[in-house]
Amino acid sequence: MKQMTWPCNSDGHHHFASLPFFRKPQESPILAKPSKSHLSFFNSAPKSAPNPPQGSDFSALPYDVLARIAASFALPSLKTASLVCRAWRDALKPLREAMVFLKWGKRFKHGRGGVKANSRKALDSFLKGAARGSTLAMVDAGLIYWEMGKKEEGIAWYRLAAELGDPTGQCNLAIFYFQAYPSKTMQAIGWLYQASSAGHVRAQYQLALCLHQGRGVKRSLSEAARWYLRAAEGGYVRAMYNISLCYLMGEGGERAAGHVKNVILQQLSASSRDRAMLLADTWRDLPAHSS
Repeated sequence: MKQMTWPCNSDGHHHFASLPFFRKPQESPILAKPSKSHLSFFNSAPKSAPNPPQGSDFSALPYDVLARIAASFALPSLKTASLVCRAWRDALKPLREAMVFLKWGKRFKHGRGGVKANSRKALDSFLKGAARGSTLAMVDAGLIYWEMGKKEEGIAWYRLAAELGDPTGQCNLAIFYFQAYPSKTMQAIGWLYQASSAGHVRAQYQLALCLHQGRGVKRSLSEAARWYLRAAEGGYVRAMYNISLCYLMGEGGERAAGHVKNVILQQLSASSRDRAMLLADTWRDLPAHSS
């Protein structure tokens, strides 16, 4: 179970195989920060709504506070929040614009929507979305930098997204610390706890690995099993496998074994489920081979 995965994009998906959990310690360089031009939204946004109506708690919410609360919102949530009042509509305009850049960034990255794949154009779009305050765009910009080998730039955007409360940014930042900065292991665990508590299944799985191995935290098989189970319930396949091993080996208790089986079966198609049950019913222990 000693494995650690690559960071994922703002959708919570990733396209990389597992990497070894332990990496050779490297000297920690000075981490780069997003340029001031990319953070213009945070510097230029009004500190409070202009002339809010008396007696309206919603419209009186400061612009910068609202922008930080909504930084990780996707377009449907932004549209809904923009209907609350005029002040919110005006305050959230940069984030709605960011969704347009985010959409184009994904098109350029994956070569969809009638455009050819172009990582440079994708990065430019993500940076424009990030400059308008979207943590979703920050995460995707960080991932492209990561893929380009510019990890310092990538971590700068992950860290900003994490500080604004984005679970994927928190998870990616933790993974980066584990892989490249062993001295920041405790910080990584803290970010994983935050993301896991927010329901991020990959963070839950990574946290379970740490608890299982005693990596940066006191080893606890029962706690590891609990987080494996949470991630498995969220549909994370690796967690389903690991929680099954935990219960098979008696690690973390056996009372939830039936529940784990049901969780796994619910994720399978009807044909795969029937096949799995057939294999389970006809399973026989293999004889040990003599050396």
